[in-house]
Amino acid sequence: MSESRHARRPRRWLLWVALGTALVVGGVAGGLIVGATQSSGSSVSSGTSASSSTASACPVTPVANQVIPSVVTIAASGPSGSGTGSGEFIRSGGYILTNNHVISIAANGGSVKVLFADGHTEPATITGRDPQTDLAVLKVQTSRELKVISLGSSSSVKVGAPLGLSGTVTSGIVSALDRTVEVPGENDRSALLVSAVQTDASINPGNSGGALVNCEGQLVGVPTAGATVPNSGGGSIGLGFAIPVDLANRIADEIIATGTVTHAFFGLQTVPIPPAAAEQAGLPEGLFVQAVTPGGPAATAGLRAEDVITKIDGMPATSNIQLQELTLTKKPGDTVSIEYTRAGQSATATVTLAAQP
Repeated sequence: MSESRHARRPRRWLLWVALGTALVVGGVAGGLIVGATQSSGSSVSSGTSASSSTASACPVTPVANQVIPSVVTIAASGPSGSGTGSGEFIRSGGYILTNNHVISIAANGGSVKVLFADGHTEPATITGRDPQTDLAVLKVQTSRELKVISLGSSSSVKVGAPLGLSGTVTSGIVSALDRTVEVPGENDRSALLVSAVQTDASINPGNSGGALVNCEGQLVGVPTAGATVPNSGGGSIGLGFAIPVDLANRIADEIIATGTVTHAFFGLQTVPIPPAAAEQAGLPEGLFVQAVTPGGPAATAGLRAEDVITKIDGMPATSNIQLQELTLTKKPGDTVSIEYTRAGQSATATVTLAAQP
């Protein structure tokens, strides 16, 4: 996975207490992590562990008892295999939020089942999914009373099922917010975790799609990816990422309303210019425009092939991920300011984004 280095908002440091509660039936596990946000007047440095007094400040057991009925384990199967993950009820009517990679194997002729906290199992259908943000919504039809999780904001903590190990309690830090992380997606394309929460909570098989909650039992993020050391054979290294609930809730709303998600579209292909190559060619550093879609937003704004984009919304242009991130966070009809050079002359264009074709 790779991380964009642009447009960093100030990092906020949070203490959290992680509770991994496994609901194990036939080797399938689902879980929860509860977190306590730090007060605005305190400070914590990287590597600081939560003390027992900090842990006790967050009522872990009551919060777990409150949230676990909203969390389910998901088992998906399809022609190419099977997999498991977690999810949570986010709407009445049986709607469950999870990761797309948890259920994508069942998207074409497969099946999905969900395991409730009390051990009951129900079949589920895929309401819709968004490979670009790695989010999906399921639905169960049942007469059982379902408990919808409370929604918080994206500035608190996390949820998962660590390899089926029940009753584990750990402590640590959320080391950064507003990370943009590229992860493997479908059909050899990438998904993008936008403004992700970075934490040293372990995100292992079974965690994905679960609920990151704060001390009020409110959903604040969806655990999605854990970093690994290249060529190490996998395993958690204490660095993981969760999709913030603000983005996840917006995507879920659109899926529930329409069954699909419409993202924004620039209509251009770019490649970063390495500093050495820019110096040699006498070009500014930025993104070289390889192609522009005829009639697309970029072309309509006046951009052409061989232009060099130097700034995007006022920030230095350094990575294609900057453009991709904007297509996921902005809506069709929104505008983006693009500064560029052409034949040594600087200019500015206002691109009005369209819907992805």
